[in-house]
Amino acid sequence: MKRIILITGGARSGKSSHAEKLALSLSPTPVYLATARIWDEEFRQRVIRHQQRRGPEWTNIEEEKELSRHQLIGRTVLIDCVTLWCTNFFFDVNADTDSALTAAKEEFDRFTAQDATFIFVTNEIGMGATSENEIQRKFTDMQGWMNQYIAEHADEVWLMVSGIPVKVK
Repeated sequence: MKRIILITGGARSGKSSHAEKLALSLSPTPVYLATARIWDEEFRQRVIRHQQRRGPEWTNIEEEKELSRHQLIGRTVLIDCVTLWCTNFFFDVNADTDSALTAAKEEFDRFTAQDATFIFVTNEIGMGATSENEIQRKFTDMQGWMNQYIAEHADEVWLMVSGIPVKVK
């Protein structure tokens, strides 16, 4: 049976660790689907630390955009994270918010058409002040709309606050 769970919150709020614990509670062999595009050496080291923290029970998949290329029927899949995934769409269409959002929604629909348990991790980037940077404002809009789209389709939504999960839906 298909199930969609969204875990959202600010930076360092405990989203990923909560999502990992949840995935392991639902399956002894979950899938970790990483959406990061490696931009620089510092980020590469961050990814390596995350990979080393997870144990051998995890199946690790790196996929920047086309999540639906992976058939994961019957599996528990942690997608970390929607923000980086949206970034890949956004910059690949030269910050065209509408095109990026349309492409991300279509890919989300294709991917979640499978019968699996999906745990999406995302950031609440629009809770602060409005940026002076036009590109950042456009991305914040796109990300917020994508978060709303996923939340609308989710069976559960959790907000992480200082390491504490708060059930929203």
